[in-house]
Amino acid sequence: MKKISLAFLMLAFLCFALAQPMNSFVQSDKELKKEIKQKATKEACKDVLQEREKLTGDRICFEIRATSFGPMEMVFVKGGCFNMGSKDVDSDEKPIHEVCVDDFYISKYEVTVDEFKKFIDATGYKTDAEKKGYSWIYEGELKKKNGVTWKCDVKGGNRLSSEYNHPVIHVSWNDAKAYCEWKGGRLPTEAEWEYAARGGNKSNGYKYSGSNNISDIAWYTSNSGSKTHKVGTKQANELGIYDMSGNVWEWCNDWYGSNYYKSSPRNNPQGPSSGSHRVIRGGSWHSLASGCRVANRLHVTPDSTFNNLGFRLVRNS
Repeated sequence: MKKISLAFLMLAFLCFALAQPMNSFVQSDKELKKEIKQKATKEACKDVLQEREKLTGDRICFEIRATSFGPMEMVFVKGGCFNMGSKDVDSDEKPIHEVCVDDFYISKYEVTVDEFKKFIDATGYKTDAEKKGYSWIYEGELKKKNGVTWKCDVKGGNRLSSEYNHPVIHVSWNDAKAYCEWKGGRLPTEAEWEYAARGGNKSNGYKYSGSNNISDIAWYTSNSGSKTHKVGTKQANELGIYDMSGNVWEWCNDWYGSNYYKSSPRNNPQGPSSGSHRVIRGGSWHSLASGCRVANRLHVTPDSTFNNLGFRLVRNS
């Protein structure tokens, strides 16, 4: 078995029968890289891929796995220091403490259904909701509904194609992580998320992400009509990032710790080393205004899927 590192756009599995000697069909590492580079777009060409060459009898099978970068819009966030947390609300937001983060890029919008579909189509990935056979929805109360997946809307029905520009929901932390890795990125740390939501080094100190008037920047319980909305239809925050308050909650990479702020390091905190719940941030279409504050914290198990929970992508600078 021979492993070859590659960079290219799509996932493919190519098998063909050989009547000739095997070595006449085996391309060199250099030739294979050149061929794939010619087929890839400039946006999609980057590193981190692997190919596994399998030889069985008189057949050669290539299993090719790729990281796709695609046209997703990213916003550069200049690193800096800020006061993380709040003093007037929940105890897990205390104490206010200074945190500094390095430069990073964050997706301008929440990951949409359409973008997530490309990941599924390219990889054949099975989400946690598909494996379990259900997701959680709200119908007056929180209910488990069978057959609900990332293809569904807040009521658990199949989404119309015209709504594929809405944020994807019914995805777990595990699913979000898998998508981000496929895109050559990762989930934001909780500190990065709050820094970006506050407007980074351009922050005006707003309660919500981009304004003290929540209706200007967020879809939440009072204006959402009990559903998600197309990403980017409200005002952006100071950095030009949309929907960091409202529309859907967003997964962060960190394990949740109710007292973590008391011991959090100043530089690039990563959250507790272990835990049972992952952090989610930002509030949703189903949240009260207080749930959409930039300092608000919530947490659920990493395999949880809900009709108001999605994510966005981060890449290192």
